[in-house]
Amino acid sequence: MGGFISATRILIPAISAGFAVACAGAEADGAGMIQSARALRAKLQSDPWRPGYHFVTPEGLCGPFDPNGALFWKGRYHLMYIVQTEKGHCWAHVSSADLVHWRHHSLALEPGGADNGIFSGGAFIDRDGAATITYWGLGNPGGICIATSTDDNLERWTKSPHNPVIRETALGLTEAKDKDGGAVVYGAADPSQIWERDGRYYMLTGNLLVLREFGIKRKMQEHLGDTLYLFISDDLEKWEYLHPFYKSDRKWTREDEDDMCPDFFTIPSGRNGGPMSDRHMILFISHNLGCQYYIGRYEKDSFTPETHGRMTWIDNCFFAPESLMDARGRRIMWSWIFDQRDGKTRQDSGWSGEMSLPRLLWLGDDVTLRMAPAEELRALRFNPRQVESVTVAANSEIPLKEITGNSLEIEIEIQPGADAAQFGLKVCRSPGGEEETVVFYDAADAKLKIDTGKSSLGQGPKSIEGGPLALKPGEPLRLNVFVDKSVVEVFANERQAVMRRIYPTRPDSIGVSLFSRGGAMTVKTLRAWDMMPSNPW
Repeated sequence: MGGFISATRILIPAISAGFAVACAGAEADGAGMIQSARALRAKLQSDPWRPGYHFVTPEGLCGPFDPNGALFWKGRYHLMYIVQTEKGHCWAHVSSADLVHWRHHSLALEPGGADNGIFSGGAFIDRDGAATITYWGLGNPGGICIATSTDDNLERWTKSPHNPVIRETALGLTEAKDKDGGAVVYGAADPSQIWERDGRYYMLTGNLLVLREFGIKRKMQEHLGDTLYLFISDDLEKWEYLHPFYKSDRKWTREDEDDMCPDFFTIPSGRNGGPMSDRHMILFISHNLGCQYYIGRYEKDSFTPETHGRMTWIDNCFFAPESLMDARGRRIMWSWIFDQRDGKTRQDSGWSGEMSLPRLLWLGDDVTLRMAPAEELRALRFNPRQVESVTVAANSEIPLKEITGNSLEIEIEIQPGADAAQFGLKVCRSPGGEEETVVFYDAADAKLKIDTGKSSLGQGPKSIEGGPLALKPGEPLRLNVFVDKSVVEVFANERQAVMRRIYPTRPDSIGVSLFSRGGAMTVKTLRAWDMMPSNPW
């Protein structure tokens, strides 16, 4: 006993001293982390190009940065997206009650088990009430994988022990035999969300790797162009390949375009949800021309496209769409907006990875797509200004001295004169016009356009992007223009939206002006607001 007491008298001070050293080390580490966090915050807040109310990753440089696994769950919007860590490609996870302010959760999925990396997929709620995500599990071989969660915050995900539920034989594709011994080729990449119909589960997979190997490389005509592959299951464990889901048409897409990041759903008939229409929509990308969609009919396990549209036209920088349906029945989508700064600038800045604004999708009475920014964004407005009944003469420009900034929303209604050829507004304009971004309607082309030819004296795209928009006789042009440091998103007449990246170099490139070419225009009303940043920094 005495030896034990003596030893204890020696041991306790030693343990206490060790504990004090450990605590001091932990305090030093903690203080260092706090200081580093403060320095990072200051660096990011001072960056003139970092968006303030578009969602931006806090994880540094992300590529790819596909939004994935969007789901409305127990009153909250959940959104996953691809990030890169020392372990490889993972899924990060954020959630929101208002589509504007986002809480960051722990990573939803990391490499391990049947995969060594997590690529794109979707989310749904199965018949037992479990949140279920699909993803492309990278591996050798990899394939289509599934994970589930039932906790309130979707913070604990369990990968299926049956992963991959659809196996690759080569990266992103599978070569198999049918019951008669014939060759069958299908995609094993970028699964859609699962849906349930007539008591059975369905899922789609993308065709990029099939297109590249069998269509382009081997010149097999049946594998050229975009398509998707349909699978069916009774239990989410065993999946049977049925057939290609639809046939693409060269009047809409090129033979070198793929269909990846597919999102398949019924379109609501109204902006605010309500009854579903009788049409379905496939929202997807081709890797060379970006985000696009089909609208058509879903019958007898096949989809028949009736119309096709794009959300980017001259390049692919509006990319990797993902959507969800909320409790009101609204269909809400996001896309990855490419960072078009050079690699060194991105590296030096310490960040890259931006989402589009949440965009509402619904079907018009004429069976064409309608779109608009989510109304929740209005919560960020402050410092309102208004201009009414301003006539802009032909081939002239009027600066709006009371409206300036690079974090703005502008609502404007323009009535063009009969001879007005190009009319609209300029944003992020320097006083002498050395830098400016031009948002306008081109009557001859019947397009909504953004001209970034003078957006920056430095880097960034110098081009004109434009989406089809045919104004009816006498119809005014109604625009919602969102300016967020290096992002400009424009919505027009609930029928079109165009996005561009800009990187102004001058601190005085904050002006707004009105202009008209060829004929006069009248601005019936213009309302502008500064926009409160909603990102943490």
